[in-house]
Amino acid sequence: MSSSGADPAARAREELGYSRWWLIVAAAGAMGVISPYQYVWSSIEGPLATDFGVEPAVLAPIFTVFVILQAGSQFPVGWWRDRHGPRRITTLAALLAGGGYVGLAYATAVWQLYLFYALGAVGVGIVYTVSVNTALKWFPDRRGLTTGVGTMAFAGGSALFVPYVRANETVGAYSEVLRNMGILIGLLVLVAAVVIRDPPTEWQTRDEESDTTRSRPHQFTWRETLRTWQFWVMYAMFIAVSGAGLMVTAQVVSFAEATNLADRIRILRASLDTATLSATVLPVAAGVGRLVMGEFSDRFERRRMMAVSFLLCGIGVAGLVYAASAGAPTLFVASVVLAVFFWSPQYTLFPSIVGEYYGLTHSSSNYALLYSGKMWGGVFGGAVVAWLVTRTGWYTAFGLGGVLAMAAGLTALLLRPPTQPTE
Repeated sequence: MSSSGADPAARAREELGYSRWWLIVAAAGAMGVISPYQYVWSSIEGPLATDFGVEPAVLAPIFTVFVILQAGSQFPVGWWRDRHGPRRITTLAALLAGGGYVGLAYATAVWQLYLFYALGAVGVGIVYTVSVNTALKWFPDRRGLTTGVGTMAFAGGSALFVPYVRANETVGAYSEVLRNMGILIGLLVLVAAVVIRDPPTEWQTRDEESDTTRSRPHQFTWRETLRTWQFWVMYAMFIAVSGAGLMVTAQVVSFAEATNLADRIRILRASLDTATLSATVLPVAAGVGRLVMGEFSDRFERRRMMAVSFLLCGIGVAGLVYAASAGAPTLFVASVVLAVFFWSPQYTLFPSIVGEYYGLTHSSSNYALLYSGKMWGGVFGGAVVAWLVTRTGWYTAFGLGGVLAMAAGLTALLLRPPTQPTE
């Protein structure tokens, strides 16, 4: 074969008939268009509560349901995708994710809002799993960069939706806004379902054998992965880092308000709306951080890049505590950027190292197992931090988050490739 050499790009072109980068374009497009579920919720929660005549607190658990289902759905989705390919499951995602927003537009009761957002969350979980693992399966030579492109789109895609949502913040206009967003989500995810495909198994195996970053071509099943100590170390790291990062994204505005910094920080002015912060500093820092650290992890040893990223994330979170105690608003905003910039690459670095350690054949289900740690990170970043604040205060809660992230960074240095299981 003309493509039997070590160049995965040439062999991918022979298999596909076109550049493998088109698959990343499709995956990133789907990731960007589903981002409103996570990053635009705070902009639509208030108008929906007004429309239904309830307090926002009644709808607040909807986002918790989203996090649990988006993370929890990924293992069965990954298991299916590894065995049957991405197309049918991504088509289902188009119906769920698109239909979820359309359903919100026509909902007449609060329980229906929960139902449609839950269905959409499963669709988001499908798209996330398919997109990240499309990068892993087709780009064994550029895992970090290509997973960074997809996860950057998920973090930054909301910036395209927020202006449209906020320009139509009247209750009467919201049905049309939600319906239009749902139709767009469904159509673009459906396009991705048509474009995305998996390489044949023997193609993946040859790539791994030629990959200089991995000397063990064994394809770990999810059961074999669970038996390795490396997985559980990474699981603890994932929970720690996601907990620290989600704490910042969910609680930083309240922290600033509680420490009398909010009215001195331009980016947190006016209503102290978390969506304002999310639409400016947070998605930009998160998206760029994923791309930059993903590229670095392809060029340098991946576990060392994890150590650097998570240590700097922890320093950023600790910087928030210092800035708040010192009354330094500029340092506070800089610390937000630093923390989020180096927290978000976990969603690039972890899938990359899972593909490197455990192989590509079962990468979807293996990374989905690890990604389930986001559920526990969300519990820490939300409920646990809220409890800590009432018991010990903001400084202790955020200080603990910084310690967790730095501990995960140091722990990354202990990682080693797993040994091949005995037959």
